[in-house]
Amino acid sequence: MYSDEDLALGIQQGQTDALITLVERHYQGLLGYLYRLTNGNRPLSEDMAQETFLRALRGIGGYAYPRAFKPWLYAIATNLTRNYFSRADTRYTSTVEDEVLGSIAAQRPSPEESLEDDDEVRELLEALRVLPDEQREIILLRYYEELSLADIAETLDIPLGTVKSRLRLALNRMRVTMEQES
Repeated sequence: MYSDEDLALGIQQGQTDALITLVERHYQGLLGYLYRLTNGNRPLSEDMAQETFLRALRGIGGYAYPRAFKPWLYAIATNLTRNYFSRADTRYTSTVEDEVLGSIAAQRPSPEESLEDDDEVRELLEALRVLPDEQREIILLRYYEELSLADIAETLDIPLGTVKSRLRLALNRMRVTMEQES
């Protein structure tokens, strides 16, 4: 079985089946990360997952072997999401199409929604939703995607000390939020 890094190198050399393997390995995890990052917007997270893989394929020449592939891929996804939410038209308007798609997606329970029957899980998800984006990203990458602190620093292109600081702040904020809920 080839490592992600070997497969990425294979894509650089034109091996299309390597791309299929990487997509199969990472699509569900990436989709879950983007779903949580977009506060449960299923259609948006699906679109962003597809766009992430397209951008990774287009930018595969910029991948530097033997750099860890997963942080590189998640950096693309994180930047794509940040760019999406930083656009003025995204922040201030929603289209009728977005509302229709949102109502359709709301009819299908997500994995998180099916867990929300548990009060503790619901409190945890609410505490996660109220975090600032830069803290939520770190919590998601650390505890959902199980990236090391060094990989998170690489993914977000920030110093390791900043990762540690944001993680500590996020955990404290979540603890306070959950205590207030109880």
